[in-house]
Order: sequence, then structure tokens, then C-alpha cells
Amino acid sequence: MSDLFVGPIMAIGFICLVGLVFYLEARWIVLRVLSRGRGEARPWWDGFWPSRSPRTAKVLTALLNGVAFVGLLCVLWGWLVEPRWIEVTEVVLESPKVKPETGRIRVVQISDFHSEAKPLNELKAAEIVNSLQPDLVVFTGDYINSPEGLKIAKEAFRAFKPGHGTFLVSGNYDLGMVPEDAFKDLSVVVLENGTREVVIRGTKVRVLGMALEEAPGFKMSMSLLRTGPAYDIFLFHYADLIGQAAELGVDLYLAGHTHGGQVRLPFYGALVTLAATGKKYESGLYRVGPTTLYVNRGLGMEGGLAPRVRFLCRPEITVIDVFPAGMAQGIGTRQR
Repeated sequence: MSDLFVGPIMAIGFICLVGLVFYLEARWIVLRVLSRGRGEARPWWDGFWPSRSPRTAKVLTALLNGVAFVGLLCVLWGWLVEPRWIEVTEVVLESPKVKPETGRIRVVQISDFHSEAKPLNELKAAEIVNSLQPDLVVFTGDYINSPEGLKIAKEAFRAFKPGHGTFLVSGNYDLGMVPEDAFKDLSVVVLENGTREVVIRGTKVRVLGMALEEAPGFKMSMSLLRTGPAYDIFLFHYADLIGQAAELGVDLYLAGHTHGGQVRLPFYGALVTLAATGKKYESGLYRVGPTTLYVNRGLGMEGGLAPRVRFLCRPEITVIDVFPAGMAQGIGTRQR
């Protein structure tokens, strides 16, 4: 069965299970309170479980209470703790396009602020990003959940201090909500269908970005934007174009959108990604042909009526170090 169907089915089943547990727990509490109030002689578990054995009823009650208690702790964790607990993921890559004298090129990726009237992780993220001393900072879409959040997003972008520039692309939440000139007073580069080349200690790096509505013309745009050899970093909110990017030999493709699912289960991962690719590229590092793809979990949370929770899916800042060929001490990812 396709991941596009499995994910929603798993999510609905999970929500129903959680609802059942809390319903039974509430019913058990009410029954016990009423039993005490009436001073009834019979045990409080009598009539609650479909079992004539007091021992079985006690065991089932203990299990229910335990599951409900752990569930309540998980809800509080996902609501109060994890959404503000930023994780830094380190990715190490190699490329023959990076000159030996250049050494490491450090790219820091952030994504999905989903800023609202009150800040969440935006300003804290700026402090962390600056402490990493990046050459480039890139943002892969979804600035805000509401117009009131634009001020917070801009404040964070203004605080970034990379060596060679901050580059932004928009996401689906930004359509019709973020004005075209929203960031004109900042020292950032907005790439809606454009490119910017920078030279970092002797190595030419080309940052390309594309708005969602430009996706149908991806290959044509790339043929016009890529002029001459350079290390290519492509920014797009969705991971949908990875197949075409691999065909064109793009070096590094950075995306967001999925939030890593925002709520994850052990061994299964994201319940829902809201991505056309389902769980195939839900979060993290992927290799497709010659292209490295990284899907960032984002720093914010889904807007609208969606619950503001994260569970087993911390907000993320990605540090991508690109070394000259043969100079990296191991290639892969690690968390800190």
C-alpha cells in the first residue's frame, strides 16, 4: 500500500487508540468517585471490566492507569518541552569541486519557522547558527503561520551573521501571505527563480532557489541558471524535484516542508508528512544518484487548527560541512 495512504491510516488509528485510553481512564475515575460517594460495599472495579475475576480486573486497571499516566506525560512533553528543544544535526560530505586550499565549506540550513505573534525558536536559532560560524545560511521555506509572525521571522534573519550570505526561498504557507518586498530591508538574498554565485576561499559555490509555482519549468530554469562549473546548492521547499535534480547532476538539494512528521512513532517514524512523496523523504539525509538531499525537520509547527506539538521529532538546525575529496574524517550524520 502506498505511503500516502498508510500514513493517514496510521495517524487515525493512533489518535483513536489515544482517545480510547483517555476515555476509559476518565470513565474509571468517574466510576470510582461515584462508588465512594454512595458508600457501596462492592469493589470499585466491579462492572467496569468484562471479567468476573477480581485479580484480572485489578491487572487491567493497573495497565490502564499506567498507560494513561505515560500517555499524559507524552502529551505534556510534546506540548511543553520538545517544541523548544532544538537539535543540531551535523552532516559531513565530500566533493571534488571543493579545492584543497578551501578546506571545509560550512552551510547551515534552517527551515519552516512558521512564525506567529509570539516567538518560539527563531531568535534562539539565530544564536545557535551564529555560534556555528557558517559560510552560508539557507532557509528552505514557510516563514510564517500568520501575518503577525513576519516581524519575528525578519528579526531572526536580521540576526544571522554568515560569512558569505543568507539565502531564502518561500514555502506553501507563504503564498499570498508574505509580500514580495517583505525582506528588502534585510541583508538576505531571496531566490524565487534565481541564482547567486559566491567564492568561498577559492571555491565557486552557486546557490539556486525556486518558488513552488516555478517547479514545472525546473529543467529549463536550471539550464539557464547553471553557467560554468561550480558546487551547486539547490533550495526548494519540497523534496519533489529530487529525481530531476539527480538527472541534472545537482550536488546538494536542501528541502523542508515535512517537519519530519512532527509526531513520530518508534520504529515507524512520521505518521503524516503532508508531502507528495509520502514517507520516502520524510526527513534526514538521502543520496539519489550524484545528488545529496537533506530534508530538514524545521523549527516551527504546522499552523491553522493543527495541534502545536512535537513528539520524538525535535526542531532542527542542520550543519552541512563540505570537504575537498579525501579530506573528510568520515562521511555521514550525527546529532549533538
